Amino acid sequence: MKREIALGVLVVGGAVMMACAGAGDSEPMAEPAESQAAPPAEAPPENVVEVERLEDNLFVFRGGGGNSAAFITDNGVVLVDTKLAGWGQPLIDAIGELTPKPITTIINTHAHFDHVDGNVEFPATVEFVAHENTQRLMRENNPVRGLATEPRPSPFDGPDANGIPERTFTDTLTLGSDADRVELHYFGRSHTGGDAWVLFPALRVVHAGDAFPNKMVPIIDSNNGGSGVDYPQTLKKASDTITEVDRVITGHGPVMTRQDLSDYAAFVAGFVSDAQAAKAAGTSAADFIAGWEPSGPYAEYTKGPAERLAVYAQDIYDATP
Repeated sequence: MKREIALGVLVVGGAVMMACAGAGDSEPMAEPAESQAAPPAEAPPENVVEVERLEDNLFVFRGGGGNSAAFITDNGVVLVDTKLAGWGQPLIDAIGELTPKPITTIINTHAHFDHVDGNVEFPATVEFVAHENTQRLMRENNPVRGLATEPRPSPFDGPDANGIPERTFTDTLTLGSDADRVELHYFGRSHTGGDAWVLFPALRVVHAGDAFPNKMVPIIDSNNGGSGVDYPQTLKKASDTITEVDRVITGHGPVMTRQDLSDYAAFVAGFVSDAQAAKAAGTSAADFIAGWEPSGPYAEYTKGPAERLAVYAQDIYDATP
């Protein structure tokens, strides 16, 4: 390791950032929340990432979009997701504070801009890896269902654009071996049509991306292959298959447990079932959402904007016979 790390406090980019296991309640694709700490004497530099140590060789990076993770292997650093445009270099700098080893591999969990647009800031020597559908969707740059009606400008336009994954997989892919082994799994449609689950078996940790974003109603992006109807089965398959884990890195929330993942699968299944029952009763998607709230063991879960959820409910209605 390049420097000593104590109590989860790291000096990154000139600012001291305290990692907090209970932090990270922002929703996917939201701008990072302002710090609740007392303001420093001088304004911190822009695009400062917060670093949380999970193990001596595994770190989570917050801010600037989705949660990234760096796995330090014998041969280099495997990075999961690269955040919004402009956040690639801060990630490079933060990782450089932890190890002198080069970043050799970047895995993108899915195609959304807050997880992939930083790709272009990494050197062309990096190998980019993703599910085959994610590769296609990054090229298509479709607007995110429920959030936008027009696509955002893509950093991947042009024949010489760097960062589109060249190495892809369909169901599973293994990188490295022994303690450095990384497994990529695809369990089906959920948040998008290309959600990769990144497992670090030796550490009993999995990065779920936005398939498990936080304790919230998920973004169900049918424009990019997502499916509300398939979502519960996909989460259950993931929970039933990835059993030898203790911690789950979420797409935008805190690190959670395997039980949290199982609970989330049940929560999403309940939401979809409630929507299907409302359709059968003749209730419009908008009226269903207006009267629906997370309840019981899921009362703490975030509902999100009604307008957005009504779009997802309508997609579930349309996909339900």
